[in-house]
Amino acid sequence: MEVAKDSTILSAAISAGIYLNSACGGEGVCGRCKVVLKKGFILDQPSGVLSAQEKSRGWHLACISEVQGDLEVEIPVESRLNLEQSIYSAPEDIELVKLKEEVFEYAPLTKKFYLELPRPSLDDKISDLERLERGILKAARQEVKHIGLANLKSLGELLRDADWSVTVTLGRRNEVIEIILIDAGDTSSRNFGFVFDIGTTTVTGQLVDLNSGKILGTKATYNKQAAFGSDVITRIIYAKESEGLETLHQAVTGDMNEMIKELTVESSVDLNDVTCISCAGNTTMIHLLLRVDPTYIRREPYVPTLNFVPVLRASEAELRINPRGLLACLPGVASYVGADVTAGVLACGIDKSVDLSMLIDIGTNGEVVLGNREFLIACAASAGPAFEGSGVSCGMRAAKGAIQKVKIDPRDYKVSCNVIGEGEPIGICGSGYIDLIAEMLRVGLLDKNGKIKEIKHDSVRVGEYGREFVLSGDIVINEADIDNLKRAKAAIYSAASILVKHMGFKFSDIKKIFIAGGFGTYLDMDNAIAIGLLPALEKERFNFVGNSSLAGARQALLAKEAFENAGKIAKKICYFELSVEPGYMDEYMAALFFPHTDLSLFQKVK
Repeated sequence: MEVAKDSTILSAAISAGIYLNSACGGEGVCGRCKVVLKKGFILDQPSGVLSAQEKSRGWHLACISEVQGDLEVEIPVESRLNLEQSIYSAPEDIELVKLKEEVFEYAPLTKKFYLELPRPSLDDKISDLERLERGILKAARQEVKHIGLANLKSLGELLRDADWSVTVTLGRRNEVIEIILIDAGDTSSRNFGFVFDIGTTTVTGQLVDLNSGKILGTKATYNKQAAFGSDVITRIIYAKESEGLETLHQAVTGDMNEMIKELTVESSVDLNDVTCISCAGNTTMIHLLLRVDPTYIRREPYVPTLNFVPVLRASEAELRINPRGLLACLPGVASYVGADVTAGVLACGIDKSVDLSMLIDIGTNGEVVLGNREFLIACAASAGPAFEGSGVSCGMRAAKGAIQKVKIDPRDYKVSCNVIGEGEPIGICGSGYIDLIAEMLRVGLLDKNGKIKEIKHDSVRVGEYGREFVLSGDIVINEADIDNLKRAKAAIYSAASILVKHMGFKFSDIKKIFIAGGFGTYLDMDNAIAIGLLPALEKERFNFVGNSSLAGARQALLAKEAFENAGKIAKKICYFELSVEPGYMDEYMAALFFPHTDLSLFQKVK
């Protein structure tokens, strides 16, 4: 392919549909987009990231290497994101404890009604619109507050061509009932919607039958925005680049539209029958979805452009469903506590609980909520994407081929793995990494600092990033991986710990702890406690709820009461800013060991 002179190798690769690991968003500081120059000439920017040995082998950073002519470039495996093969079928629903839509009265965002209207006569000469509204009031027991001009222009001819038998699609739009669509004949049996959780690392979507509430399919994908930075801060910075905001917007809507296409084709659903979308995500992801400048999210005093988003046309965000379909985004709380947290609290029912409860969402942006029906307080900690399978050498999503459960025999260090979908393993997902570290600690392969011990055994060897432990074939965990995972778990635990202390409680005061995250179908709570990710409490207090953000977004799609309740939750949550809390860094540093520097907190796993 051809690119302009002085383009970076990174931008050229993205244009070719090849995605490189660029956690820093192209700033030349993370060192993860290494490539090997085979032929040609480039102009390198100064960088201290590459070692002298790497430079002598012809290695360069793709993000700061500018094309000066024809090139031949090799992209090592560890530099690839493999986003081009990212969409996969996800489990429809892990057991979501009591996260069922039945707790709210069924009232979806859009609903179809078949009407057989009386024909006009000399004795009944009301206008076509009034006749339609009268029929809607009788069938739906709702008064219409709005109808678009496009529908009005075609109304007269459509009613007569359809012999006064039509299906109207009504939608709730900002406290107003709107006539979204008018179809000839009876199409009331075909009404569908989508729900999305837009995560920093992963985007998950579901196709839902709005007549029955049944989930017709679930898919997930790596968020292609990861090519421009692994966290929200680097993406916010990238959004200020020329066309940066548009590029990030197109990346996430491209992911969503691909899932919409695949799920509708697989379920034989016509896109014209998809009339609404409900979505949740962190504050930055919602801004980028809507093409709203996220700049001020990262600038003190950290104020987003919006937390409460009015219901829009999905077409305004370039989402390809029925052109008049609706897009409802759940409300957020603050710059770093977004709609995904609101949705999680909604799904878990924490706001209705008498008992003190906690929600821990283990993702790239680790969020913690503490409270009950009396109060809700939340904080966010940048955990990084390690537990979501990114930023670690053999990490992957909880998809087919991922190791999700690990056991190590202490006698010979033989590894037994449970693989999603069975078959040969191709990587390790979050629950697999939690098990692996816990097992390495248990059998004495790993010390509390996260260093692999010098043991004479075929499974322990020295690699490019220090010692590494071999699980199967080319699947390994190295000390750089362990360091990333250690920092991620420390961020989560310390955020939960400081929040509990700030409110004058102890972990033992919490009756229920809901754990959310894309771990697949298996998460071992004992092992999560053993590595210091979760507090040392009885297993009965923990409930793994899977993707609570997606579950909450689905509730909001299917129940008017749930959507309204989400707004009340967002207003109720008090945001606690960790960055200005004096004791947070001490808490974080103390948690940078397995399981913790204070072993009295983990007597059960000492």
